[in-house]
Amino acid sequence: MNADEFIAIIRNDFPLTELQEERFRALEPLYREWNAKINVISRKDIDSLYDHHILHSLAIARYLLTMEGLIESFSEASVLDLGTGGGFPGIPLAILFPGARFTLCDSVGKKTIVAKAVSAALGLDNVEVVNARAESLSGPFDYVVSRAVASLVDFYPWVKGKFTDGILYLKGGDVVEEISTLMGRNRLRRGCIHTWMISSWLKDGYFDGKLVIHLEK
Repeated sequence: MNADEFIAIIRNDFPLTELQEERFRALEPLYREWNAKINVISRKDIDSLYDHHILHSLAIARYLLTMEGLIESFSEASVLDLGTGGGFPGIPLAILFPGARFTLCDSVGKKTIVAKAVSAALGLDNVEVVNARAESLSGPFDYVVSRAVASLVDFYPWVKGKFTDGILYLKGGDVVEEISTLMGRNRLRRGCIHTWMISSWLKDGYFDGKLVIHLEK
């Protein structure tokens, strides 16, 4: 998928400004340049940057459209992207939601170098990148987003008490047992977790079995 194909998909659901389009188009050359220095995306996957990484990140935004009032809340929220790696899902979301404030956090310093450099090159003044562990973050944030850095059972304790509105988590596979364990172990209320199949939006086979998991506060 190239930038034109990616933008055509996003335009179906989100009106993009000229600046947003420019920033999305700039992502590929920026990540190619930095990936040659610091490998944060597998060499074989860099050619699929727009679909496997950027579009996948924005599945969170597309899910927000399905929940009444949620996208308005998110568009002005403070958001923690924990385990951001080279900046996913945080940087694509920060481009799409310029009114939200994003803290991109990763414990691996070389990855945050890339996320910081890319966000700076794009002029994203709504992004702060920090090299830290989750335990050291004070918060609270309105939302936490992440892309499968761990099982939900392990992830939840890292951010418990650090968010006020919810978690939006990108994950694949059979998550029924994982969610059941999470709810039982943390005594979460029934109905607070929603799952949304990304394949209901994107028909590419790559997204089969991939989910947005939404845990409401």
